[in-house]
Parts: sequence; C-alpha cells; structure tokens
Amino acid sequence: MASPLLLALSVAIVSAVVRWCGRRRIANGLVVAAGAIAYLFSTVLVGDALLRPLERRYQPMREGQLPPLVSWVVVLGSDYTPRGGIPVTGALDADGLVRIVEGVRLARERPAMRMLVSGGARPGLAAPAQGYAELARDLGIAPTSITISDKPLDTASEAREVVMLLGSAPFLLVTSAYHMPRAMRLMHDAGAQAMPAPTGQLTNEPERMNWRGLLPGSGGLRKTERALHEYLGFLAIALGVA
Repeated sequence: MASPLLLALSVAIVSAVVRWCGRRRIANGLVVAAGAIAYLFSTVLVGDALLRPLERRYQPMREGQLPPLVSWVVVLGSDYTPRGGIPVTGALDADGLVRIVEGVRLARERPAMRMLVSGGARPGLAAPAQGYAELARDLGIAPTSITISDKPLDTASEAREVVMLLGSAPFLLVTSAYHMPRAMRLMHDAGAQAMPAPTGQLTNEPERMNWRGLLPGSGGLRKTERALHEYLGFLAIALGVA
C-alpha cells in the first residue's frame, strides 16, 4: 500500500476490468487516475511535501547538547545484508548506516555512554543489530559498552524490548528523521523514556518552485514511499494493529 507504482498498476488493472464490462467512461477516468498517481507520487515536489512534516517534528541532537544524566543511546534497526567480501558498511542500507554512525557520534561525546543496538531478522537472515555492533566496535566503541537486541522485527517490538532492557532509564533514541515521529509514539506507548535524536534527513527547507521538482524520478518515488509507509504506520497504531 506504500508503493505508488503498485497502486497505479492496481488502478490500471481495475480500469481494464471495467472497460471489459463495457463502462468505457469510468475506465478512461481510472486510466487517467493511474497515470496521475504514478506521475505525481514520483516527483520530488510531492515526496518532499509528504516527508517534510515528519522530518521537521524533532530537531537533531547537535554537538554539546546531550541531556544530563542520560547514559544510553538506542539505535533502531534497518536492513542488513552481509555477503562474502563485502564490508559491514556495504552490508548495511543507507538508513542503517547513518543511524549507527550517529549513534556512535553521540556515544563518543560522553565516555560512560552505553549503546543498545536493535533490529532482528527472520530465520535465515542476518540481524541488523549484529551489523550495528560490528561497525560500532570498528569505530572505537568498547564491546563491553554495547548491548545487542537482535530479536525485535518491527518498531513496536523494539519499543517493548527497550523497556524490558532499560526500564524507566532515559535514553537517546536514534533513527531516521522521517521515522522518528512514529518511533517516539510507540516508545511513549510502551512506557520508554526516549529523547529524540533524529538523523538522515532527506528534505531541505522549502524553496521557490523549481521545475526540476516536477520531473518524475526514483528519488521522488523513494521519498513518497517512505512517507506513505510512516503514515500507514500511524493508521495501524490508530486501529490498534501496530
């Protein structure tokens, strides 16, 4: 449901069925709708418009802004696909790489800071938390300062696991800026004392209308898909299925 191209294809298939049933006017309207969905949701203009409200909800944690008495950094999982001969930086996806690097940056600001790296995987796949831990060690974090949570498969289960491991202790929560609002909501619902430290911002401040923003492309499509995924996540929370 978060894929605009799949949605457009579905509408086009419905159009073909409607046309086969003899409803040409409705079919033509559905074809136009499918084209509009594919075009608009593939533009940076629409992608940014959907993504920016999510990313602007919380400000990044800048150098020297660490709250007092916080001794944990929690990094939420992403995709991890280790392969022979590929370094861990190549096995982590773009979101995961920027998340763990930000977590390490924050942890190194305070010598006593500990890290909780999160992210599980289905049987037969590698857990992102393991990749996070490997990279954190490579970047100078002591192995004894790293706790691995490699069982949770989604943000809701990550929130529950964090509460089990940290209790009511406050912590810095590191995840992608567009994902932070939903992550904070789930952390709050689970009773976790999370302080947002978003990273990996994909949008800039609104600029004057630029014709390039109206061109369809993979960049705009990826932004739209990320935004729709988060909005659907909020819908799932509202329906009680997240």
